[in-house]
Amino acid sequence: MEPALSPIRIVTAVILDAAGRVLVVRKHGSPAFIQPGGKREPGEDALRTLARELDEELGVALRTGEAVALGTFEDDGVNEPGRRVQGESFLVQVDGTPRAEAEIAELAWIPLRPPHGVKLAPLSEHHVLPAAAQQVAGAGQAG
Repeated sequence: MEPALSPIRIVTAVILDAAGRVLVVRKHGSPAFIQPGGKREPGEDALRTLARELDEELGVALRTGEAVALGTFEDDGVNEPGRRVQGESFLVQVDGTPRAEAEIAELAWIPLRPPHGVKLAPLSEHHVLPAAAQQVAGAGQAG
């Protein structure tokens, strides 16, 4: 029996629009939508990773001072079969209009609560979006 591989560690963003919808992205060749974000580079902290990834993938600037930690979650990876993904997630504000760049094939603005209307990665569907919905409900506002 092969030893279990450690989870792929990523940092993810929950970005809400004025209507309270959440932005999800789909990478080229993937059937499922995920939260924007990615893997840390050596020496990066979580928010520096998010700022870099959001700039590369969506062409937007992260407002680092307004980020709210939602937690660290783990589930099956959607783009890496047989692997687990562990995501440190943040509810964030950005400057600019998101657009699909780099490895991103498509963007979608979906309801924060089910039904979402698109196929979501387990990490987003079962952990990140419920945590964001709870945070928004607790704050009494959608952004």
